[in-house]
Amino acid sequence: MKIDDALALIREIPDHPKPGIRFQDITPLLADAEAFSTVIKRFADFAHKGVIVAGIEARGFIFASALAYATESALVPIRKAGKLPFSVISQSYGLEYGSDTLELHTDAIAPGSNVLLIDEVLATGGTICAAIELIQRSSASVVHVLTLLEIADLSGRTLINQRFPGTQITSLVAT
Repeated sequence: MKIDDALALIREIPDHPKPGIRFQDITPLLADAEAFSTVIKRFADFAHKGVIVAGIEARGFIFASALAYATESALVPIRKAGKLPFSVISQSYGLEYGSDTLELHTDAIAPGSNVLLIDEVLATGGTICAAIELIQRSSASVVHVLTLLEIADLSGRTLINQRFPGTQITSLVAT
């Protein structure tokens, strides 16, 4: 399957979870084994030996865990507040429709590590910026940000580039 055919399975749900939001539903892509495999193989093009794969809760976990498995890389979860059982560092951020907090175990990433950060969507950039901040506070470096899709009108890429100049960002599709 070609990557464009896999990405064409993503469907837009207008006004979810509230009016004005254009929710990008990835479940049809996930339900198609060949499409899901195609996406993971494309993401693997950006994974280098020794990189740690970090996934942002919740849908970023799906792609990060599959990529970590496929590339025999370590997996680090970046979770919503209150979900991790050990000592954490926290970072709050704004969303397209509210605010939230991400957390990372204090011992999840060794200082000096290179991290490939994955989330399913790049919208306003707040979630990804919070995750980059957590990784940097762990004395590690984000070598690449990968997303399945990007909502370009929300200017998340611009925010990330302003706050973290030089960060490589790849989105497989932009809407």
